[in-house]
Amino acid sequence: MLKIGDFSKLSRITIRMLRHYDEIDLLTPQTVDEWTGYRYYDEAQLLTANKIQLLKNLGFGLSAIKEVLTNFNDYTEIEKLLKIRQAELVSEEAELRERIRYIDSAIKILKQEGSFMNYVVNLKTIPELYVASVRKVIANYMAEGELWSLLMPEVGKQKCKATTPCYAMSVYHDKGFVESNADVEVRFAVDGNYNDAGEIKFKKIPAVEVAACTFKGGYEQITAVNEAIAKWANENGYEFCGAVFWIYHKSPYETKNPEDYVTEICFPVKKK
Repeated sequence: MLKIGDFSKLSRITIRMLRHYDEIDLLTPQTVDEWTGYRYYDEAQLLTANKIQLLKNLGFGLSAIKEVLTNFNDYTEIEKLLKIRQAELVSEEAELRERIRYIDSAIKILKQEGSFMNYVVNLKTIPELYVASVRKVIANYMAEGELWSLLMPEVGKQKCKATTPCYAMSVYHDKGFVESNADVEVRFAVDGNYNDAGEIKFKKIPAVEVAACTFKGGYEQITAVNEAIAKWANENGYEFCGAVFWIYHKSPYETKNPEDYVTEICFPVKKK
């Protein structure tokens, strides 16, 4: 029999961790002295300790290690668990490489511009939404307010409940920038189910991955924001794949001061 200190040295597991393994019933002492409380381990338990260390080095958590140990002699089950862990590690590796690319991009920008981006671009997923929507060809982009004047009264009339967070957005469906006859859709995300009314349609829109940039202030910044998004996409290996849309976190409807506007520009993207 081995005292806990000797077992710790031989297994290269700290005494503190051995006590924790005992508490969670992962590796319990062979016997505990009822008078002194001293823990004693059998030499054969060193094999179990080695298995635990091996599995920890493979990245398994303690709860998973307990499961693996119960099936350690079932090679088919062990292979299945190892393949699952392998797939997890491959996924984690890809995520880490992606983060490293983002850091490289940030360092380049820092060197070129002397500051860490005036406009921060993030890759994110806009969730599936159920929206009240109206889409029309309008005189130009400045006439977007006409669409909101159609949409919001109907939202109020049907007592639609806004989602949390609130998504009020405009979608620009033209393939390129146009000076007139703009194909624009405005959407307001709601909870519940409601009835179409004239030009107002209620529909589900799927989740979408976007390169997004949020900024505060007037819309004269749009060109610079778009430039930042284009630069980010190029440096991180993404391409645009859908209609750009704006999310109004604080819109002209809520404040008359352009300095208080908060807008998020979203470009759907996919990996090249």
